[in-house]
Amino acid sequence: MTRTPSGEDSLIARYFKPLATDPGAFGLVDDAAIIPASGDDLVVNTDAIVEGVHYLPDDPPGTIARKALRVNLSDLAAKGAVPAGFLLTLALRQKDEAWLAAFAAGLGEDAAAFGCPLLGGDTVSTPGPVMVSVTAWGRVPRGRMVHRFGAHPGDRVMVTGTIGDAALGLRILTGKAETAALDADPAARDMLIGRYRVPQPRCGLAAAVRDYATAAMDVSDGLAGDLTKLCAASSVSADIALSRVPTSSAAARLLAAGSVELETLISGGDDYEILCTVPAAQCEAFRAAAETARVALTDLGTIVEGAHPPRFLDGQGRPAALTRLSYSHF
Repeated sequence: MTRTPSGEDSLIARYFKPLATDPGAFGLVDDAAIIPASGDDLVVNTDAIVEGVHYLPDDPPGTIARKALRVNLSDLAAKGAVPAGFLLTLALRQKDEAWLAAFAAGLGEDAAAFGCPLLGGDTVSTPGPVMVSVTAWGRVPRGRMVHRFGAHPGDRVMVTGTIGDAALGLRILTGKAETAALDADPAARDMLIGRYRVPQPRCGLAAAVRDYATAAMDVSDGLAGDLTKLCAASSVSADIALSRVPTSSAAARLLAAGSVELETLISGGDDYEILCTVPAAQCEAFRAAAETARVALTDLGTIVEGAHPPRFLDGQGRPAALTRLSYSHF
């Protein structure tokens, strides 16, 4: 008897089997995959993105796929890990061929570019919003993963890239009035929207994070809130100069015009930059490694003793009263 493929089997075979080029994926015909052991530790993380929460319903499918993978790659980079592969779970309301083709194309391009092959996963139907969940694996030399805890008083607090662009990109897409100052600058608007839709995981800095950082995590929910989490995990505090928070030229223009507050940028989330602590004696070597990796790096302040939350200091060195630290789902 000839077996007729189910709708799910056909969807997988058409759109995702071509992406599963790693031998350990077995062409997606088995119920599990193999990641060969090599003496390294395997670092595992998972993140889901949900329509209407992490991306907008009319976002291009290719950017949705890239974001789903890249937010996981950002976590791996902050742990000092090199990507090894990922699983994909896709919950769809309907089988939209054009959407799936564009989604698979974006996913495949990123999987190849970052050396992170698709190893398997699941597809299901849902009456609710579309959900894309990725579980990613990375490799680090045994015992070398960088934890969220481990920061010590005297360490410098460092962050990559710029902060707040993605939050502003979302405000542009949702028509918030405070971004109107950029209406005449389509390039700036497109850059901010791009930072929201397609994060830039700092995979090229993973080895340097592993070599120099005492603690690290990626900035997903907001710089202020994520630093608070890192400090709590390390049983320390921090003094941070708000004037040092790195911003893009577009964000700086909105700040200068009084259109947005700095608090919006450091609490908005979706930055997917690396936040880490580095011993003062190692900072120059870490900076040199970041320069080689072509990743911008900013020193924000110092880890200090104490059980209190980090202090964000204004231009006069006074603690700023922040009403919000980060994005929260609940």
